[in-house]
Order: sequence, then structure tokens, then C-alpha cells
Amino acid sequence: MRLSVRLAALAVATVLGSAAASAEEVNVYSARKDHLIKPVLDEFTKQTGIKVNLLSAGEDQLLERLKSEGARSPADLFITTDVAHLHKARVAGVLQPTASPVLERNIPTSFRDPQGYWFGLSARARVIFAAKDRVQPGEIATYADLADPKWKGRLCVRSSSSTYNQSLLAHIIAVEGPEKAEAWAKGVVDNFARKPQGGDRDQILAVAAGQCDIAVANTYYYGNLVTSNKADEREAAAKVAVVFPNQQGRGAHMNVAGAGLAASAKNKAAAVKLMEFLSAPDAQRMFAEANSEFPVLPSAKLSPTVAAWGPFKGDDINVAMLGENNAAAVRIFDRVGWR
Repeated sequence: MRLSVRLAALAVATVLGSAAASAEEVNVYSARKDHLIKPVLDEFTKQTGIKVNLLSAGEDQLLERLKSEGARSPADLFITTDVAHLHKARVAGVLQPTASPVLERNIPTSFRDPQGYWFGLSARARVIFAAKDRVQPGEIATYADLADPKWKGRLCVRSSSSTYNQSLLAHIIAVEGPEKAEAWAKGVVDNFARKPQGGDRDQILAVAAGQCDIAVANTYYYGNLVTSNKADEREAAAKVAVVFPNQQGRGAHMNVAGAGLAASAKNKAAAVKLMEFLSAPDAQRMFAEANSEFPVLPSAKLSPTVAAWGPFKGDDINVAMLGENNAAAVRIFDRVGWR
């Protein structure tokens, strides 16, 4: 369905909802793909009787709509990927803080905004992928190793326009400072096997195809290859090893998909109920398993695909720092020529 049609449908649903005040509902603007989020939203409606009106579009498109609609927006909840987008929404003033003992109990402090403007709902690690037949176990073990001249001409990675790469560099800025972060980024550029191109999935496939020996990508892209219904993609994944970096130090870089209460929320109580539902064990499993991600609730069960990667240490830095350092990361990428 085209966006204009979906927006019109949402507007109609909002008017009808206002006329029938007795029926609880919540309007969700979501940047996650429908097939990843709709099953858990349907379960919420089944258990609570609260209707969910879902509008799906790109992160930037939804943010611009929230900004232009202002207080008139029908949105109650904004769901998106990557802390960079959540931070932009907060800075734009389209989110409001939420005080919920349930969310604070279920979601670790490292995965939520310190002032409660947004809460992580699933986590992903940005890690290293290495060719099993060309890279020995332990040969690459840290993010710093990616800038080692020994990997010159052997590294595949996507463009710096990716918020995933921006957040990784923002993380390095937070823990090591901007000067070391820039030196690292320059070293990585020097090791490119090819001009950055494609998405994370393409970097993993390039390693399997022998176009490079190592790559950087989010874990769920690998998970989706492992569980693909295409034999060639499963075979490609089998040729690549997952390396969780910095296990003897701070741990792997983590990021989240998350949600924030819209500043315009007219159905605030229902929206908070939905966020709390998404932080509970069963919904956490469903929400994370749909995309081979990690639940943010520590006690939630991992999917078999994710569990097969084994335990690892993740950095416990508050991911809000990634958004705060995003602009600095973009400037560094520009200076070192990471296009």
C-alpha cells in the first residue's frame, strides 16, 4: 500500500477513534518492516483489546512527518531502528519522557535514554565477520585490529552514510576520544578491499565469495542468512565466522531498535501499555526472534539461531552516547574519506 493511502487510512482511523472514545487504541509510527512487528502488535491487541493503528515508513520520512504535524499528529508511539534515529527524534522535540516502573525494571539502563525519552526493545551487536578458510581463529579480535595494516586490501564495509557505521564510530569516540577515533577510521579506510557499497548483508556475502577476508556488519544480517530459504545464502553463511570483538576488554559494540512516546500522544496510557507489553518476556522473544536480534530483557529466551553464536560480552556503555556523538562521527568520516 502506498504511503499516501496508508496515511489517509490512519487519518480516518484517528477520526473514528475520536468519535468512539470508549474504544481504546494506539497509533504507531514504525520504521520496522511490517512482518517484523505486526505479529507482536496483533498479540498485544489480542491480550488487551487495545486496537493498534500501524503506519510503516522510513525513519527519516516518519521523523519529518512528526515534525511537520507537530501537536496535531495522531502518532502516539514512534518505533525505529538505531539510537541515532531515536536521538534525532528527541532533539527534534517529537518525543516526551515516560515514567514507567515496568520499563525501568525490564530494560537495562544501558539500553534506554537516561531521561526516559526512549527505550530499547531489541539489541544487535556490530561485529566482525571473517572467512573461515582464510582467517585463523583469534587472528582478528578487536575493533582496533580492523585498522591494522596487515588487513590492507582485505576489508569490506558499507558506506559511512549508514547510521550503523556512524554509531560504531560514535561508540569509539565515547570510549577512546575523537583523536583516536579519527586515527582508527583512517586506518580502516586504508584497508578497504573495494569502495564501500551495498548493505551489511552484502559485506558478509562478499567475504563468502572471496572478495575480501573480513567485514563489519550487524549480527542479525548474518542470522537472516543462516535461516534463509535460499540454499546459496545458507551456504555462504556457513563459510563465514562470527567474531565478537573486544572480549578481553570493553566488549562488543551494541545498539538497539527502540520506541519513544510521541509528544503529540492523545492515547498516552495505551501507548505506555504497549511499550510495557513489548518489554515483557513473551513479547521480547517474539520481537527479537523475528529479526535474529537479542532481547533487551536479560531473562528473555534467545532464538535458537542467536543462541548458537554462544555467549559474549557486550559493552555496557549507555547507548544514548551513540546519538550524542553522531554528528562528530559524520565529520570524522568526511575528513578521512570514508564515503
